[in-house]
Amino acid sequence: MKKWMTGLLTGAMLVISPVLASAHVTVAPTESTTGAWETYTVKVPVEKDSPTMKLVIKIPTGVAFQSYEPVPGWNVVVNKTDNTVTWTATAGGIKNGQFQRFSFVAQNPDKAETVDWNAYQYYQDGSIVEWTGNEDADYPHATTTISKAVSDSATDSHGKKNKAKRQQRMISV
Repeated sequence: MKKWMTGLLTGAMLVISPVLASAHVTVAPTESTTGAWETYTVKVPVEKDSPTMKLVIKIPTGVAFQSYEPVPGWNVVVNKTDNTVTWTATAGGIKNGQFQRFSFVAQNPDKAETVDWNAYQYYQDGSIVEWTGNEDADYPHATTTISKAVSDSATDSHGKKNKAKRQQRMISV
């Protein structure tokens, strides 16, 4: 009986663990190149019976936010003073069992580093989940590793070759 219960619990954890591991705010891509203009996508799942009504993303130091893709049913406020982007639902928000993607373009830092994407998820019931911890935390923030291009053939998220930083800076911000 003890072996049967242990096997049942182990099997249940194998089924539940991937769901728990994927049920947090993520930012893609998780890897990019220095100085590149990147299209980032934030994926927001809902883990509660209450809908998500607002999401705030803190743009990491060194990342230059440029523009966002509009999402029907959501208003967007970009605050360059505190480096945040806020999406607020104009209707029902994101319901339990659903997720929403929000995309934006930003320029990566010129130096190789890991950037942390702190996110604040606001639910209709008034609760807030702060996705600001390290990878071992209950509510980890997403990260993107920014590396130097390994070759002249490296491309950005638009499929364009990464050119010298001099040419990238020609794009007006």
